[in-house]
Amino acid sequence: MPSRTPPRVVILAPIGRDAPAIASLLHRCGLASEIAPDLPHVVATLDAAAVVFIAEEALFAKDLSALTTWVERQPAWSDLPFVVLTSHQEQPAVIAWRQRLVSSLRNVTLIERPVQSITLASTVQAAVRARLRQYEVQALLEAQRTAALELEAIVAERTRELALANDELRREMAERNRVEQVLRQTQKMEAVGQLSGGIAHDFNNLLQGLTGSLDLIRRKPEDSARVRRWADAALQAADRGARLTAQLLAFSRAQRIEVRPVDVSHLVHGVRDLLIRTLGPMIEVRFDLDAGSVQALADTTQLEMAVLNLAINARDAMPQGGTLVIATRLRRVDADPELLPGDYVELSVTDSGIGMPADVAARAFDPFFTTKDVGKGTGLGLSQVYGIARQAGGIVRLESRPGEGTTVRMLLRATEMPADTHAAPVTAEQDLTVPVATVLVVDDDPGVRSFMSEALDASGYRVVEAADGLAALESLTQASPDAMVVDFAMPGLNGAEVAKAAQARLPGLPIIFASGYADTTAIADAASENTRVLRKPFRLEDLQRAVAAAIRR
Repeated sequence: MPSRTPPRVVILAPIGRDAPAIASLLHRCGLASEIAPDLPHVVATLDAAAVVFIAEEALFAKDLSALTTWVERQPAWSDLPFVVLTSHQEQPAVIAWRQRLVSSLRNVTLIERPVQSITLASTVQAAVRARLRQYEVQALLEAQRTAALELEAIVAERTRELALANDELRREMAERNRVEQVLRQTQKMEAVGQLSGGIAHDFNNLLQGLTGSLDLIRRKPEDSARVRRWADAALQAADRGARLTAQLLAFSRAQRIEVRPVDVSHLVHGVRDLLIRTLGPMIEVRFDLDAGSVQALADTTQLEMAVLNLAINARDAMPQGGTLVIATRLRRVDADPELLPGDYVELSVTDSGIGMPADVAARAFDPFFTTKDVGKGTGLGLSQVYGIARQAGGIVRLESRPGEGTTVRMLLRATEMPADTHAAPVTAEQDLTVPVATVLVVDDDPGVRSFMSEALDASGYRVVEAADGLAALESLTQASPDAMVVDFAMPGLNGAEVAKAAQARLPGLPIIFASGYADTTAIADAASENTRVLRKPFRLEDLQRAVAAAIRR
């Protein structure tokens, strides 16, 4: 590279002793020089030259194409200085030639004879300094180019590394998603297993009560007093089974949520015996229920299930026994970030158990979160209680400290509307029959169909049976029934289709849907002013009351 060698001045002055004199002068100034014999030699040394000193007579009328080509092809950083020694000739042709020379060589300084030594030396020194500055620019540009190449290489390597890291991250994310899916599926299966185990246990107890009572009745049918007692026990077991089924449907979200006024204290009192039996003798259950009629907006079945869930959770938190307090009271809420201002019914469940640390309490309502050992809990109880409260427009709060027990408070919107009351059981004195009334009973289950037919026949109705929807439609013309009891979920035509066809043939025909079908929305869509819904399992008096009311209407 020229910048790494001492700056050298190339001299072309072929006439007289100008060249040696100029070289001697530059040498005294500390500049190296080279005397060129002709123009081609000058062109050959341009790459290594710092300055070119030329007498104009060496260029005039000469072929300058090689020289001008080299000048035009200089790199961007280079602009080689030319110092041209001129004569006294001022003819127009000479002046024009000098102008073309300056234009062709670009960086040209003209000095005129006679020239003093100091002028010549300072002119050449200035040109050398300018050329050295160009070499510095060249070095800087080269360093920048090298740095750019190195940076490009670093960026390329880093990009490759990032691409590899991204590929690894995507692989790890895919693996994590797969593991999370497997974990969620495992948790679901564990929850289903735990739930199924608990359901099986409860249903086995219910079936034991049913089969035991029926077996005793079959063995001693003549003992009327005992038969009545055994029959009552079997009916109680069946009622418990119906309540458990309703809770399962609510848990699965298959049952329509019916928010209505509920007397919370009365509801808790209704499950009092069930709670005491469920919690066992080691748990002392106390009730602090509001003496007045406290109505809240809630779904009755779901609220019962919430109370049971909270009580069972409290029992599990008291493995050595303890005290459980269930309380209700009316509470005013004015400034709560999660509740609208107004009156609320507070249902609280307090235990004297082991309590929870703050981090556990913060996650208590998370689905599938549980601190119980494997096989002893699914982590669904409190999350379900939270969902029940939120669906009713309320909230659930939890207060707990290790060793100080736990209190769970459900806040439900209070209402002044009267709570629903269940109809009193039918007594023998109540006349539920309608003389000369015909009822069409449609159910694909022979046992259920036989029960309904015999119950209605015993009440004095004339009964026509049909095993499916098509048979029911065939019986309509022949029997001309006064009412129809039809199962909803049947093969072929379902209950809604049968009801629609029946009312098209007999407008105004009262229809009772007797169904255990989970999707209450489908039943509601099929309902009309002449239809009623009777939920399976139902009691004999429920069937009698529904049929009598339908026919009287």
